[in-house]
Amino acid sequence: MLHKTITLSLLAFAAFAFTYCSPAAKEDKTTIDQSVQVVGAMKNVMWNGQLAGTISLDTIATKAHLFGLGPVEYLAGELMIVDGKSYKSTVLTDSNMRIEETFDAKAPFFVYANVANWKESSLPDSIQSIKQLEAYLDQATQTAPRPFAFRLTGTVGSATIHIVNLPKGTKVSSPADAHQGQQNYRLTNQTAEIVGFFSTAHKAIFTHHDTYLHMHLLTADKNRMGHLDEVTFTPGTMKLYLPE
Repeated sequence: MLHKTITLSLLAFAAFAFTYCSPAAKEDKTTIDQSVQVVGAMKNVMWNGQLAGTISLDTIATKAHLFGLGPVEYLAGELMIVDGKSYKSTVLTDSNMRIEETFDAKAPFFVYANVANWKESSLPDSIQSIKQLEAYLDQATQTAPRPFAFRLTGTVGSATIHIVNLPKGTKVSSPADAHQGQQNYRLTNQTAEIVGFFSTAHKAIFTHHDTYLHMHLLTADKNRMGHLDEVTFTPGTMKLYLPE
């Protein structure tokens, strides 16, 4: 009986030591899942008129190191999450917009990831457009997990961003319908942060049909935020961040 008691005690101690002391267990407690999560699909919004929210941002469980983007439900604005802070932009006029910091929003489709650690590098000065950036990221990440989130910080010499602004009650059955009311904004010489997602397998899911990228831009003064359509990067200023 004594032998059995000692054996059980040793087994209990071993289980304790494995659970609380082993490097593997400790790593499991601190590692953040950096995989990209996708809710809804762009094609369902554009072609099937599914405009209602499929995700409420305040339900995303882990806001620490959270990055994400998508439109507001019913295509009434843009959403962008930057390191756990959520921004919503809506149209006021053809030259002004409203920026709110809030998780009280829903999106018909949304892409997000929790990324705690980034590898920083300088974006080559030869990269001057979205198409060049797309090609560069595709080449530079051939052996990396895909899809992935990325960030850019620096000065944009010029950029065009848009905010979707669909008139209430509009029925959508095509991309042309979905872009009714969209307002474009032109930026020049702005310090900004760009959050983007890259995938070769999610066209019409969270990227448009002709690109591997979906990006939103937020200016440093937080007065401008929207979907990035065109950009020229200022040489020598841009930093690229990829998940480690």
